[in-house]
Amino acid sequence: MQNISLAIVLAPLFGAIIAGLFPVSKRVAHSVTIGAVGLSFVLSVCVFYKIVILGEAGFNETLYIWLEVGAIKFEIGFMVDSLTAMMMLVVTFVSWMVHIYTVGYMRDDPGYNRFFSYISLFTFAMLMLVMSNNFMQLFFGWEAVGLVSYLLIGFWFTRESAIYANLKAFLVNRVGDFGFILGIAAVLMYFNSLNYVEVFSHANEHKDTMMQIIPGLDWSVMTVICILLFIGAMGKSAQFPLHVWLPDSMEGPTPISALIHAATMVTAGIFMVARMSPLFELSTTALSFVMIIGAITALFMGLLGLVQNDIKRVVAYSTLSQLGYMTVALGASAYAAGVFHLMTHAFFKALLFLGAGSVIIAMHHEQDMRKMGGLKKYLPITYWTALIGSLALIGFPGFSGFFSKDAIIEATHHAYEAERAGAGFAYYAVLLGVFITALYSFRMFFLTFHGKERMDEHTRSHLHESPKVVTIPLILLAIPSVFIGMLTIEPMLFGEYFKGVIAHNPFNAEDYHGVIGFMIHGMLQPPFWLAMAGVGTAYYLYMKAPHIPEQITYRCNLFHKILLDKYGFDRFNDWFFAGGTRKIGNIFWKIGDIKIIEGIVNGLAKMVIWLSSVIRQTQTGFLYHYAFAMILGLAVLLGIFVFGAKL
Repeated sequence: MQNISLAIVLAPLFGAIIAGLFPVSKRVAHSVTIGAVGLSFVLSVCVFYKIVILGEAGFNETLYIWLEVGAIKFEIGFMVDSLTAMMMLVVTFVSWMVHIYTVGYMRDDPGYNRFFSYISLFTFAMLMLVMSNNFMQLFFGWEAVGLVSYLLIGFWFTRESAIYANLKAFLVNRVGDFGFILGIAAVLMYFNSLNYVEVFSHANEHKDTMMQIIPGLDWSVMTVICILLFIGAMGKSAQFPLHVWLPDSMEGPTPISALIHAATMVTAGIFMVARMSPLFELSTTALSFVMIIGAITALFMGLLGLVQNDIKRVVAYSTLSQLGYMTVALGASAYAAGVFHLMTHAFFKALLFLGAGSVIIAMHHEQDMRKMGGLKKYLPITYWTALIGSLALIGFPGFSGFFSKDAIIEATHHAYEAERAGAGFAYYAVLLGVFITALYSFRMFFLTFHGKERMDEHTRSHLHESPKVVTIPLILLAIPSVFIGMLTIEPMLFGEYFKGVIAHNPFNAEDYHGVIGFMIHGMLQPPFWLAMAGVGTAYYLYMKAPHIPEQITYRCNLFHKILLDKYGFDRFNDWFFAGGTRKIGNIFWKIGDIKIIEGIVNGLAKMVIWLSSVIRQTQTGFLYHYAFAMILGLAVLLGIFVFGAKL
């Protein structure tokens, strides 16, 4: 298992090095990286088969001790259990599809080899993160995916908007990562170890331990640790108020949107909290905090998707909303449901992003949905796969999103009945979010594929389906978008798939009556009818009465402006943080640089000039002046001599 784990991690790194550092051809670059990630996927399937299907024991070993300080060890090692095996499958499969898709999407880009090197390197970093067995390696993978995402978002570095977006993503993630590293430091301080197993085994010992961050005010150690760790997840998984970087990151090429912002990087925070469930279960305060943040993100970020006209930004805001659903599940102690939705979401959201990319290719890189319409007859494969992705996203019965989203809402309702703080708000937020998700999803679908053709004649005359290298990944992602939910719901939610891996699972096997029973039960609940109402509303507004949205915009102008302004967060951040930082820098420049530093330097120069001007006056050129100076000097020396002799 050790050799297999090493091969899974190192294969994408090898591909990244070959494509990025050696002057190879395009064919070699994509062949090596696709082959390396494909190998990682095949080996991940083998690991999944051994651990999950055959029931072999998980793997948890330290491979290398990087540093020892007293009793503290900084290690490199792998923990491969059922949770890790599932994440490995998701990461490698989606990454493999994105690699294949990239051959068609980026074929004419001058940075072709560099792009393949980046996405392969990203896969390596993500695998290091999910396979780690200690906090140090987790932090390495955490920062590595952040660094590579910075490079990928700003891949087209000649665009000012891309540079702004990747800098924004980098800085916002640094805010979250500051909290994350403080949380890791607190773990090290109280547990004297960074190894997961050692920390989890001693977690109960610190359940009632208190600390004083502010003198005289006691804080629960577990609450502080969990909230600090979750702040890291807020940055990486784009939770309110650290969500602002994700929509702007659409400036990167579309394959990146699918890889980073659908299936892998943004779910790192969800995975981390699920992995840390033994700690989070010891703090109801932290869990309520997690739930409220997730509910705000799920509801209010979904609303922003209603006013977007860029096809990729609509999908981006849906990602924010769905990440909020996963976070709500974590806060409701339904870690299995959160991770289950992470898995199903990875497939259908990657499908939607790549489908949007296929549309963009056909439209000659036009992303405004107002200039699309009627694309169904030109892009049949893209159309049907996008429909599958949209139905999975809204939770249509039978599709993967139906099972995972319903499970989250049910778990939130249980938390509400158990009177957990914040659960009432969270329950109604995710319930209303179902309607909003269906409305913006099918608004995008109808505006893009149905209705009147709104593109120019030149674009229309060149419309055709994308090449097979683009459509095959769409088809392969559409298959799990339909079936993965019904195939895995029983073991993941009602079985023992996560036994010994996560600390709590609120779902009981007695409550499960098969896939059909679950679907029938779900179709009798409010989420199903809210989703259907959202689809029906979208159909009526954008197919039957397309003039009504303009009237709604006019009558709700203030609300529309607030949504277009994204609640003012970007404007506030630019004014307060960016603008404030510039003003502080300006003050330091004027006072510290000009007045103090330049004042000292220029003051010394002026003093030397003044002293030189004074001394210059003594150089008159008259002999009697020099004789007088000599006599005066002699008198001073005699005086010193006589005075010194008396002393």
